[in-house]
Amino acid sequence: MRKRTLKRGLTGFWWFTLTFLYLPLAVVMLFSFNASNSAARFTGFSLRWYERLLGNEEILSAFANSMVLAIVSSVIALVIGCLIGYGMYRHRKLGWLIVLIYLPIVLPDIVFGISEMAFFVQIHEATGLLKPGLGTMIIAHVTFQIPFVALIVYSRFVGLDPTLFEAAKDLYATPFKRVLHFMLPTIKPALISAFFLSFTLSIDDFVISFFTAGPESATLPIYIWGAIKKGVSPEINAIASLMIGAVVVAAILSLFFSRRRRA
Repeated sequence: MRKRTLKRGLTGFWWFTLTFLYLPLAVVMLFSFNASNSAARFTGFSLRWYERLLGNEEILSAFANSMVLAIVSSVIALVIGCLIGYGMYRHRKLGWLIVLIYLPIVLPDIVFGISEMAFFVQIHEATGLLKPGLGTMIIAHVTFQIPFVALIVYSRFVGLDPTLFEAAKDLYATPFKRVLHFMLPTIKPALISAFFLSFTLSIDDFVISFFTAGPESATLPIYIWGAIKKGVSPEINAIASLMIGAVVVAAILSLFFSRRRRA
C-alpha cells in the first residue's frame, strides 16, 4: 500500500513538474495564433502574425543573423572542441585539464559577456580589428560552445576500449588513416550530438550576444528584447514560437544521436 501511494505521489509530482515547465511555453505558442491584437485574451485562431513576420525586414535580418551565428560558431566549435576533447583523453591523467574546461560552463553569462566585450573593445582600440558585430559574436559563441563539445567528445573517447587504438597501430594504419577510418567513424554520433547542442545554445543565447553585438548584427533574442519594451504582442509570441520549435527540433536530434552513441 505504501509503495503504491509513493508511486502515485511521484507520478503526480512528475506531471506537475512537466506542467509547470511547459505550460508557459504552450501559452506563448497558443497566443501566437491569436486573431486579435490582445496578448491577454484569446479570441480565435489566425495565421496573420506569422504572415507579418515574413514581411518584416528587421525580423528576417535578425533571423538570418541568428542562423549564420549558430551554424558558423557551431562548426568552428565542433572542430576545435573535438581536438581539445581528444587531447583531454590523451592526457586524462592531468585532472586540472577537466577543471579548466568546466570553468566557462559554470561562469555566469553576464560576467562572460562583459569580459568578452571589454576584450574586444581593447583590441579594437589598439589595432582597429574586432569591431563589434557578427564576427565578434561568432568568436564569443565559439568560446562558450567549445567546452560542451570537448566534454562530449572526451566522454566518447573514455568509453572506448584502449586496445582498439593499439589494434589500429598493429594493422599498420598511419595516423591519418587512424583518424579517417577509426576515430571519426567511432565518434561520429558524438560529433553530431555536439553540433546540435552547440546550435541550440547559440540560438538560445541572449546575454553574451547582447554584449558583443554591433548595431547591424541583432539576433532574434536581441530583437525580442527590444520589441518587448513596447509590450508583449502576438507577433512577439509568433517569433518566440518559431524559436521554441527550432530549439525543440535541435534538442530532439541531439538526443537521438546521443542515444545512438550510447548504443
